[in-house]
Amino acid sequence: QVQLVESGGGLVQAGGSLRHSCAASGRTFSGYAMGWFRQAPGKEREFVAGITWNIGNTLYADSVKGRFTISRDNAKNTVYLQMNSLKPEDTAVYVCAAAKSPLGLIWRMAIQYDDWGQGTQVTVSS
Repeated sequence: QVQLVESGGGLVQAGGSLRHSCAASGRTFSGYAMGWFRQAPGKEREFVAGITWNIGNTLYADSVKGRFTISRDNAKNTVYLQMNSLKPEDTAVYVCAAAKSPLGLIWRMAIQYDDWGQGTQVTVSS
């Protein structure tokens, strides 16, 4: 049974930093891409960042480029999302997800992802 267990998140002032972790278990994730998505109240779920397990190539949404960094630790089967220079508009529930990616592509669309974590709240105060 695949499990994606997240930790991190919380309340932070604008300009601050937070780090999310997503611990994956239940299968070999070689050939998979991991993504972070977020959903704010009244808005659709949006892609934030993604990374491939094998090569470690990354992709970011324009809104977080230069502020957020996604990384992975293969030995720990864990993906991280370091969020710096946070803004109030970054307030959302953040969720990690896993998608098959035999060609090493990173998907922006949530429908491409098969497994999802439970989500953690990030609130950025102004």
